[in-house]
Amino acid sequence: MQPSCGEISLDTGHKIPMHSQRADRPLVYLLFVCIVATLAGFLFGFDASVINGTVAALSKEFGSSSVGTGFSVSSVLVGSALGALLAGRYAERFGRKPLMLITAVLFAVGAAGAGASGSAEVFFVFRLIGGFGVGAASVVAPAYIAEVSPAQIRGRLTTIQQLAIVVGLQSAFLSNYLIAHAAGSAGAPWLLGVHAWRWMYWVQLIPSLFYLFSSLALPESPRYLVAKGREAAARMMMLRLWGPSVDLDATIAEIRNTVSTRDRPLSTSLRKPGGGALLPIVWVGIALAFFQQASGINAVMYFGEYLWAAAGFSEQNGLLINVTLGAVLVISTLVSMVLVDRIGRRPLLLAGSALMSSTLIILTAVFIFSAHSHGVLAMTTTEAKTTLVAEHLFIFAFGVSWGPVVWVLLGEMFPNRIRATALAVSAGTQWVTAFLVTTTFPGLLSSVGLSGIFCIYTLASIAAYFTVFRCVRETKGMILEDMRDTPREILGH
Repeated sequence: MQPSCGEISLDTGHKIPMHSQRADRPLVYLLFVCIVATLAGFLFGFDASVINGTVAALSKEFGSSSVGTGFSVSSVLVGSALGALLAGRYAERFGRKPLMLITAVLFAVGAAGAGASGSAEVFFVFRLIGGFGVGAASVVAPAYIAEVSPAQIRGRLTTIQQLAIVVGLQSAFLSNYLIAHAAGSAGAPWLLGVHAWRWMYWVQLIPSLFYLFSSLALPESPRYLVAKGREAAARMMMLRLWGPSVDLDATIAEIRNTVSTRDRPLSTSLRKPGGGALLPIVWVGIALAFFQQASGINAVMYFGEYLWAAAGFSEQNGLLINVTLGAVLVISTLVSMVLVDRIGRRPLLLAGSALMSSTLIILTAVFIFSAHSHGVLAMTTTEAKTTLVAEHLFIFAFGVSWGPVVWVLLGEMFPNRIRATALAVSAGTQWVTAFLVTTTFPGLLSSVGLSGIFCIYTLASIAAYFTVFRCVRETKGMILEDMRDTPREILGH
């Protein structure tokens, strides 16, 4: 059934009345704002994944050991953890928009310096700088999108952030593959006689600068403006973003009440009244962030080149498999965008955990029972095909559920007065977990093998299922001002 001429359908079961022939303009502007903001997600994915195709070349270039290689790969994660933890404080103090401009500069500097590095130490420093940008983007982008979006389509708009991440990830995989194919390998000379792996990093300068200049056109978050007492500016931004159908006076009053910190100082706002333990909602955010990475997703993405070599695939085939995995992530994220505001966040996480656990069990079994030759898996054709199918199903399940939905929840589940700070703690947890998973992968590969590694990931995915079942509340359709932090209100189903 088509909407009447006096309504705009958002394909979510909700309709917004039109008060003029130009009532669709707020939606167009809102989409523009969200898409520009998600460029941070694109760079997030590109910067975090570009190293995937350069691991072997870096090891050879700098003469790194397996431990050194692990730290080279995970250096971006160290920066990401620090950047995420600092981003919450600065987003609350200076605003969302200035922080997005800073992240664009960090991405550009990190990419340029990593490609020009002449030693492992210099490379580590510039990957650390790029990591600051990744971590800050992981906090400010979902918070910003959640704060500028109406409740009925907030999940879908926030999921654009994850779509941008996986498109960036896929772009890095495809760029690495094309450059390595053109040069012969990542360690071979290419344009101007410069090694191909360096160009893999320099390509990122293009989207970094585009993001920097595009961010200048973004408005500040209306909820941040209200928190800072700039209600006239907030009123103007709300009208541009949400249109004339919104009751601005009521909305501003409600936001004003929920951003108030008079009940406790900001420095202790994440703790229960009287000090002591963190608020239960913060623990839920930490748990979601931890399990998103404990599933092993980043080990698969960062060390795909090593993983597929250990499974018996050639370097070129391994890079091509990474491209197909990235494509699956893009497709699954599009599926998540359709489902997240229809069936909700909690069902997607539960279904995703179940499918991820099942595929990880299959992979663990294949790696256990496959033959080994000099420490390398010697798979049969059937085992290799089973591995490929199971791995792609795992990536699909993650892309539909834990990949985007965790960021949706982290952007919306916290009360207004602690959103940026609590999101920063959760994102910091995510990056610390990713650092541990990534750093330990080479050592675990040589000690317990792929079967032991994937057994650990399987247990984590099973634990994630029960955590969601017990602790995660559905937030579909709720306005941000209705988010609470007391145990009864967040632990109910």
